[in-house]
Amino acid sequence: MTQGGAARRTVLGAAVLAAGSGITALSAGTAAASGAGHGADGYRDLPYPTVIGHRGASGYRPEHTLGSYQLALDLGADVIEQDLVPTRDGHLVCRHENEIGGTTNVADHPEFASRRTTKSVDGVSVTGWFTEDFTLAEIKTLRAKERIPAVRQRNTLYDGQWAVPTFEEVLRWADREGKRRGKRVWLHVETKHPSYFRALGLGLEEPLAKLLRRYGRDGRSAALFLQSFEPSSIQRLSRLVSAPRVVLLSAANTRPWDFEQAKDPRTVADLVKPEGLKWIAGFAQGIGPTMDLILPRDAAGKLGAPTTLVADAHARGLVLHPYTARNENSFLPADFRKGTDPAAYGDAFGAFRTYFEQGIDGIFTDNPDTGLLAAEAFRPGRRPVNH
Repeated sequence: MTQGGAARRTVLGAAVLAAGSGITALSAGTAAASGAGHGADGYRDLPYPTVIGHRGASGYRPEHTLGSYQLALDLGADVIEQDLVPTRDGHLVCRHENEIGGTTNVADHPEFASRRTTKSVDGVSVTGWFTEDFTLAEIKTLRAKERIPAVRQRNTLYDGQWAVPTFEEVLRWADREGKRRGKRVWLHVETKHPSYFRALGLGLEEPLAKLLRRYGRDGRSAALFLQSFEPSSIQRLSRLVSAPRVVLLSAANTRPWDFEQAKDPRTVADLVKPEGLKWIAGFAQGIGPTMDLILPRDAAGKLGAPTTLVADAHARGLVLHPYTARNENSFLPADFRKGTDPAAYGDAFGAFRTYFEQGIDGIFTDNPDTGLLAAEAFRPGRRPVNH
């Protein structure tokens, strides 16, 4: 893919690509859109810094819907993210969490009222409705809605417009769009709560690997990243497929849930040390740290001095895809907030500029158009320091 600034000025005009006559769906395994014919480590040829549509374009549409994914692609996002959870009958669907009371209209369905319950998910008590208690057919009777309406009231306009997509539907969509646009559509796919689901007999990795093989996205040069907050899930996936893999890292004082269960005493603070990064590099190609691990915030929410994580990870050949950049004041560091309205936009470009100045390889963002415009200044003539 071209890395120059002109190639990415699709931010305002990419919707034009959607015009044209209907195209029939590609058959499973079609090479044109899935990655066949590209060299090893194809992810290193992505534009740098890479802009990843977090749950699609979730700053503008209800997250994890085909509408959100489509808009992110039309805005020019380099990669589109999906989070996967299973249904009771083993289908993988795209939701940020298995609790769906906040992202669907399930509460409006009296036939499902009795399924509201409280569960312990990764040690946290959660009350609501859970995908593992529904068949796919039942999930398909629901409609998606905005998760944080208090912050994104405008997104509620689109409540009810889309169903909950299966991951297989997303793979078919990506193949169609790849053929229409003449280039691969990249995906960033997360296994959610993998240990929790494995204990229920609903392991995520095997059905995910089966789908990736079916659609030709299982190889080393596949246009797809696999990601998880549980390193053991990434290790399991590394034995099933060769697609590039990323270990997600939360706050420094936390432990991955699989570490908790295995009585592994290491925390995220241990994993971001050189020895921890060396261990990760043995089965993954990158890390997805919270931005606070790169640029810590003080008690007032202001940015402090950067850590050495970027340099340390690059020294071990790992790419960094930190999360999550958003436009609203409530999500921005205090340095970039404007006014007192938490839902108002702050100086998002200033925040992106500061993030990119750290040398990160990509970033998850709810607002891919903002991220792409900010990335333009860093793209011409630049290459990742670990390329």
